[in-house]
Amino acid sequence: MTTKTIACRILDTLKIQYKLHEYDWDEEELDAVTVAAKVGIPPSQIFKTLVLRGDKTGVFMACIPGDKELDLKVSASVSGNKKVEMVPVKELQTLTGYIRGGVSPLGVKKKYPIYIEKSIQNLDPVSISAGKRGVQIFLNGMDLVRACEANLDSISR
Repeated sequence: MTTKTIACRILDTLKIQYKLHEYDWDEEELDAVTVAAKVGIPPSQIFKTLVLRGDKTGVFMACIPGDKELDLKVSASVSGNKKVEMVPVKELQTLTGYIRGGVSPLGVKKKYPIYIEKSIQNLDPVSISAGKRGVQIFLNGMDLVRACEANLDSISR
């Protein structure tokens, strides 16, 4: 099994139970639906972490189910912005410490506001990136919300 990541250590500190799942990854197949198939869960239970920038509040993060798309208008509204846009891939590592396909909502370099799709409330387990390509964390949905100190909103469609 893989070495524990920063995200794992945060969950350990909070005494939140989780399981790690490793999978073979490919640079061309980092999308959430493919990862869900590789780790054996429905895409609705794998939560992808997106990094955005708002015109008023700056950088924030969103976690949505793998089979959904982020609603940018709603995300702007709930985050206190008029407009939001995805952060370019080349900025991900500088802002979060993570690379594309390995962005976790836990253990980010700087604590950004985070918004999680409220459908997570009744899901157990959900899966998020462990902060490293090829490793997913499985945990209870509300435990993730607690660990991230996240806001719950309907931000996907």
